[in-house]
Amino acid sequence: MTKRCAWVSDDELYIHYHDQEWGVPQFDDQKLFELLILEGAQAGLSWSTILKKRENYRQAFDGFEVIKVAGYDKKKIHELLNNAGIVRNRLKIESTIRNAKAFLEIQKKYGSFNQYIWSFVDGKPIVNHFKELKELPAKTWISDAMSKELKKQGFNFVGSTICYAFMQAVGMVNDHTVDCFRYKQVSSENLY
Repeated sequence: MTKRCAWVSDDELYIHYHDQEWGVPQFDDQKLFELLILEGAQAGLSWSTILKKRENYRQAFDGFEVIKVAGYDKKKIHELLNNAGIVRNRLKIESTIRNAKAFLEIQKKYGSFNQYIWSFVDGKPIVNHFKELKELPAKTWISDAMSKELKKQGFNFVGSTICYAFMQAVGMVNDHTVDCFRYKQVSSENLY
């Protein structure tokens, strides 16, 4: 039997997300934007809710093409508020547009969002050695700094806890527990 992190349920979406995506270093700006938005959308909800709505999010937000999202107007916001396939929260929808605009500014200033965001960990994943789920932090001093800086850059829904979940999702930290089959794979693969 395959040993996974204790947070993984028997839901196939969760298993696939854990086994294929969570903790794998991600450097593609569009994917980074998607995950940052989805982590913000998850605030106050379960991650399984967002995973189940992920394809709907991709359709509703034009595949997370940042330039398109940054240009959304009131008509598009109204359309999104009526889309039952996503979390219909005005603040989160408006935040997505605001974040897209801030994201584009980061790309202009730093060449890519990837370069900017990975600078918080000196361009290399932090490999933790947690034995149990209860050891995983909800936030760290790095996620605190990231949150503060993103807010300065104009982002919203980027509190420290959201930033740490984002760091885990995009592989800036390897928080698979040491008994999980993905721990060594993610740690040893030359993914970056």
